[in-house]
Amino acid sequence: MITADALTVEFGGTTLFKDISFAINDGDRIALMGKNGAGKSTLLKILAGQKEPTRGKISIPKDCVVAYLPQHLMTEDGRTVFEEAAQAFASIHAMEARINAINDELATRTDYDSPEYMHLIEEVSNLGEKFYSIEEINYDGEIEKTLLGLGFKRSDLHKQTSDFSGGWRMRIELAKLLLRKPDVLLLDEPTNHLDIESIQWLEDFLIENGKAVIVISHDRAFVDHITTRTIEVTLGRIYDYKASYSHYLELRRERRQQQQKQFDDQQKMIAETKEFIERFKGTYSKTLQVQSRVKMLEKLELIEVDEEDTSALRLKFPPAPRSGNYPVIAENLSKNYGEKNVFSGANFTIKRGEKIAFVGKNGEGKSTLVKCIMGEIPYDGTLTIGHNVQIAYFAQNQASLLDGELTVFQTIDDIAVGDIRTKIRDLLGAFMFNKEESEKKVKVLSGGERTRLAMVKLLLEPVNLLILDEPTNHLDLRTKDILKQALSDFDGTLIVVSHDRDFLDGLVEIVYEFGGGRIVEHQEGIYDFLKRKKLENLNELERKN
Repeated sequence: MITADALTVEFGGTTLFKDISFAINDGDRIALMGKNGAGKSTLLKILAGQKEPTRGKISIPKDCVVAYLPQHLMTEDGRTVFEEAAQAFASIHAMEARINAINDELATRTDYDSPEYMHLIEEVSNLGEKFYSIEEINYDGEIEKTLLGLGFKRSDLHKQTSDFSGGWRMRIELAKLLLRKPDVLLLDEPTNHLDIESIQWLEDFLIENGKAVIVISHDRAFVDHITTRTIEVTLGRIYDYKASYSHYLELRRERRQQQQKQFDDQQKMIAETKEFIERFKGTYSKTLQVQSRVKMLEKLELIEVDEEDTSALRLKFPPAPRSGNYPVIAENLSKNYGEKNVFSGANFTIKRGEKIAFVGKNGEGKSTLVKCIMGEIPYDGTLTIGHNVQIAYFAQNQASLLDGELTVFQTIDDIAVGDIRTKIRDLLGAFMFNKEESEKKVKVLSGGERTRLAMVKLLLEPVNLLILDEPTNHLDLRTKDILKQALSDFDGTLIVVSHDRDFLDGLVEIVYEFGGGRIVEHQEGIYDFLKRKKLENLNELERKN
């Protein structure tokens, strides 16, 4: 369907990738993988026609519809959510309007033999062939179903898009792409602004849709569930695996082991050859052999081992100061914003050392409860913070609280104590700050970079109640693994608000479910909760039929 032939991209003398070729076929669901900076987003932009390669070409059939969702994008103001989503069908409605206009004109004209009349006949014929080949659907019904699937409420559909945050506006753009039913869908980090229910809906949609999908995502569970093929971008090359992400990891490990063996064998051969040349370079009887081996070394194509972060960096939080047995106790806790009830009658006790996930659709009160615990907003009922509880809170706005005049390195160096001071570079590297980036001032960092730096800073603070609100949105898979291990080892109490199922799996043992004005505690891990919840939903659907 789409072919990429000998693509090369160069930036200021640096080659991002060179002479890469691949094809995208009908029904392919591809995960585009590689470390940050490898060129994944650039490759997606080239496929979307938003960027030109330095050399090479993309071939796309004339009737192939390609839709692209970038990481960062803003919806125009001036329409309601429903009206903006309906723009997905604007070209179809315009086609229908043009057909009607031509038919009206033909009905009044009498110059049947004129070139203009024949041109109108030809245009309406071509448009009609296209229009009537489009599957007839209930446009309003499809728009509503898609928006509700992505987490909007019916009451949201007629609100202005300007009333919504960037994350929700991104969902509107995603809805528009899905409604167009493109032949190829290019998604760059689509789950960053979705809750667990919306991610599950999107997974089902992409699998059942049957069209080609290429996705960049740091959500391991998401890519594992939807993709059947993995293209890895590394060292300017690509490796194409007909395998899901988890299977790809196994195959990549085997490939790198083979590369390492070939590299070691070649290095041994080179060393032996150089030793022979040195030993016999002045020996007349060996002159031809020496010259032959010198030429052989000059022509030798050196084997490279693909890049891999082999540093087994294991981060540890400082020991948590001992708190009371019950860091948080809620009794008949309620929160209202005017007439809107967020939750009411909440009763729960968080015990020392528990690791808890807050889950539920956006807007159901997860972040609101966090703000109650932090004492940032008023509430009704009783909320008791236990003896000697020291809270550290991570949210996206933590990034804005950093000192813009300090460098990345200084930000961490100022608070690091003990052995970690010797590993600051390693720590920053694990969160994607190389030596050059660590010397940048905080004020020039992007929002994502500031968020990662705020996370590093949090790792060094001695606390016993850690509250993280969507901590993984700007972290790659390896960094998430490092953070997850550190949180697993953390000996204090942990509350995580997250949509990332893979990150929560094995980390939390209790789930607080937010929805319908209630907070319900479930003594189980995230996948047990989701499995049971999905069955409950299906039973509820059956009861409604």
